[in-house]
Amino acid sequence: MIAHLRGRLLSKTPQTAVVEAAGVGYEVTISIPTFTALPAEGNEVALLVYTHVREDALALFGFTTATEKRLFEKLLSISGIGPKLAITVLSGLPPERLIAAIHGHDHATLTRIPGVGKKTAERIVLELKDKLQELASAGAAASSSTPVSEDVLSALVNLGYQRPVAQKGVEAAIARDPEAGKDFETLFRAAMAAMK
Repeated sequence: MIAHLRGRLLSKTPQTAVVEAAGVGYEVTISIPTFTALPAEGNEVALLVYTHVREDALALFGFTTATEKRLFEKLLSISGIGPKLAITVLSGLPPERLIAAIHGHDHATLTRIPGVGKKTAERIVLELKDKLQELASAGAAASSSTPVSEDVLSALVNLGYQRPVAQKGVEAAIARDPEAGKDFETLFRAAMAAMK
């Protein structure tokens, strides 16, 4: 089974990415959060991969974070949810909001996701509310990001920094000076300094 893929990003759309590794182009189905985290085409990329095998097909699903991959696997454990709907759910809500909606029994938020009806939302909450403890702490850490830190992270990625490197720079800058996280320019400079 393919569990990890590292190579050159040949192309990307909000649904799929093609990654060339050792001369082979792998088409990987992705969510919107993973799409936004990908670097520009032509750059190196690393994805955590879930390999889905059926009688008639072998499909790869890629994620930039372990939290998103684990959420995907938990969604697949629910009867009636296949990989396509699981990716749709992950595209509909960022991982931390999805975890919060499940813990908060927030069916209304879940039913706003295309393809998720009332019964599916109830099943997601019922089956996952007690299975997300280890993800809840990861979600809490992720939700500490603010619109300013997200903008700075996006700007750094657009400048060519790898997302994990940029993320660490932003987190280090906020850890050093929490007030920096409130102003784009201050945080941007502090993150750049932290990455040197």
